Amino acid sequence: MSVPTVGDRVDSDVLDRLLRERWSCRGFREEPVAPAVVEEILRAARHAPSWCNTQPWHLHVISGAAIGRFREGLAARVAAGPREESDFPFPGEYTGVHAERRRASGWQLYDAVGIGKGDRAASGREMLRNFDCFGAPHVAIVTTAAELGLYGAVDCGLFVQSFLLAAYARGVGTVPQAALASQAPFIREFLGLSEERRVLVGISFGYPDDEHPTNSYRTDRQSVADLATIIDD
Repeated sequence: MSVPTVGDRVDSDVLDRLLRERWSCRGFREEPVAPAVVEEILRAARHAPSWCNTQPWHLHVISGAAIGRFREGLAARVAAGPREESDFPFPGEYTGVHAERRRASGWQLYDAVGIGKGDRAASGREMLRNFDCFGAPHVAIVTTAAELGLYGAVDCGLFVQSFLLAAYARGVGTVPQAALASQAPFIREFLGLSEERRVLVGISFGYPDDEHPTNSYRTDRQSVADLATIIDD
């Protein structure tokens, strides 16, 4: 059987590069992504697999004047008290290696923007950038079917990864944000969602600002030996 190629490049090399190089963008240019490009991304991402082909995901893509209203509404709600009211429970705590990785990622971000250890005011301001969608010109809110529960959410995770890779392949930066899902009641009201839908995650996206300090670092990944246990006898 012949190996499929894209031009003179093997498909696996292209996919490996996209997986390896994609990163979470937290600084965007004001320039919007053209509607035709957004549609290309969606057309590609819709091929994500799902259990029994249920395709439980739905996206609301907020752009233009609407994203300004979205940011203003989020800012007002968070200013009144940043309560976490997600449709899916957040982790109660991080321990062990998960806590270590979380701290390492956080300190990479703080180092990039010059926030010193113990500067709670500065770290708090950086956290609030989540609710400004990091200045992105677009945000996609991913919802899932309530009746499918955990496995609908798992399927949506596959869709999110497909969206991120399809965007990166077109030069579009993305950052998936659980922080937006923490404000599910506001999002539900803003989008007019029915009770049959659950807010899972937001994805802010646009063209990366290469000069923004938050875009200057990359996080590490565990080794294959750490992530997999191979049983062959």
